[in-house]
Amino acid sequence: MSSDPTKQNAGYELVKPPRDLRAKVRVLSEREAARFDPIKSAEAALERLSHDFDDWMASEAATLSDAWTDIQEKGIGDTERRETLFRAAHDIKGQASTFGYPLVGSVAGSLCHLMDHVPAEKLPLTLIAQHVEAIRAMVAETGQQEENATAKALVDKLTDVTNDYISRHGDGEEE
Repeated sequence: MSSDPTKQNAGYELVKPPRDLRAKVRVLSEREAARFDPIKSAEAALERLSHDFDDWMASEAATLSDAWTDIQEKGIGDTERRETLFRAAHDIKGQASTFGYPLVGSVAGSLCHLMDHVPAEKLPLTLIAQHVEAIRAMVAETGQQEENATAKALVDKLTDVTNDYISRHGDGEEE
């Protein structure tokens, strides 16, 4: 322990780092700080990319649709096919709000929740199909319109049906 009483307190010692990291950081002048707003900078970057968002979301929806088609053709029993479908829905869930498709993200989240909490042998193919079709339709037609009453009602109904199914057939591991 240090003999300096300002560095001792209740059984611990304050250790001064050998280097002052502040010397490595350039401090912005008031003028520079006034011009640089990290939030505005990030928003501007998103705005520059936003013209691609529709294409990116359509591509994500196509990936989900392809995974679903594979399950329809070959069955849901294969773990890799289920994981591919889940991963596609999870990607949409994570990206949809950023891309301006919050309702699509809600449907994808509901599908992920279903697949997370229902054993593979009990997964309802019809309910999965409804999620996939809702995502495809919303991306094609209404995905960016959060105020769309029909889309919102569809999201709410899918979520309710999913939660009900999980409560009856789930693995009991709710979050």
